[in-house]
Amino acid sequence: MNTEIVDTLKREKRLDAAGYRSLLESRDPDTAAYLHETAKGVSVQRFGRGIYIRGLIEFTNICRNDCLYCGIRKSNRNIRRYMLADNEIIDRCSCGYGLGFRTFVLQGGELPDEKDDFIEEVCRLIHGRFPDCAITLSLGERREESYRRFFNAGATRYLLRHETHNPAHYAMLHPAGMSLENRLRCIARLKAIGYQTGTGIMAGSPYQTVDNIIEDIQYIQALRPQMIGIGPFIPHKDTPFGGLCYGTEYRNRTVGGPGPATREAEDMRLELTLKLISIFRLMFPDALIPATTALATVANDGREKGILSGANVVMPNLSPPWTRDSYSLYDDKASSGSESAEGLAELESRLARIGYHIDFSRGDYSENCI
Repeated sequence: MNTEIVDTLKREKRLDAAGYRSLLESRDPDTAAYLHETAKGVSVQRFGRGIYIRGLIEFTNICRNDCLYCGIRKSNRNIRRYMLADNEIIDRCSCGYGLGFRTFVLQGGELPDEKDDFIEEVCRLIHGRFPDCAITLSLGERREESYRRFFNAGATRYLLRHETHNPAHYAMLHPAGMSLENRLRCIARLKAIGYQTGTGIMAGSPYQTVDNIIEDIQYIQALRPQMIGIGPFIPHKDTPFGGLCYGTEYRNRTVGGPGPATREAEDMRLELTLKLISIFRLMFPDALIPATTALATVANDGREKGILSGANVVMPNLSPPWTRDSYSLYDDKASSGSESAEGLAELESRLARIGYHIDFSRGDYSENCI
């Protein structure tokens, strides 16, 4: 068991590339267990055993982009498109507020620029009606002017995963016309404006290599985001990657390669996701790191595994029930039971089984390094 490298990461908040490679490629279960236990300890020391909740409102599945991995890509003709009206969004916020949510996450496809007025007005309405609540947006790449308008209207957090820091890999996941340069420029602008900014990657995405992941870690290390989202790649049947299962093979350093749909491949993507959650918790003790819906989709206890690896946020689905099947980023997305806003009692029970509880506060980022 290699405890020294984990202890170094905890102490120094960083490793060199060889150190990250050693952790990522290690197949030693004892080293992985020590990594997760150490990260969990840092999270508990910093945040206690409360897990922040965010009410996720997937208000539209309309998207102008055609990302090759995404189920709501504009070329997908097999889903029913929808967009909630402002009063419907406010209604979901009212419901969530009554349940105890103090952060709302407005997530959707990348809308045309003409919809900026609508987004700005929704932010203004939520902020005016629920001034004690935080508003998080996850709406993709937009103009700097748009980001400023939303910020001035009351949004204070923005999630924009970079997905990969390698230009060649980025081109394998996105159509011509989208660029990694613009994605990174948008993330930098969000930080400069003053948003609590989140980024992250899919673990085990198509054609991903360990070298790619090390680049991602080093980018996030330099960016110092307040939120870091890591989830396992899950294919969607109506995308170019839908007919393939992407496995995780550390031995030949190809993380996302085509292969048979096996439980082993899924388990390896889960293992990689949990390692990355732990690595980022040790790098950033104060970061807001969710146990994502994708984790709960690939494993029944995926959310709990994420928390026990250092995650401190969950995002129950607050969207209208009739929209949830249509917001299909990947196959079989979990959106009911403890993954839903109406399942808070079940969520509380499941957290209690691993020694945690729901924290109903806003859970703002506040740097207070250990």
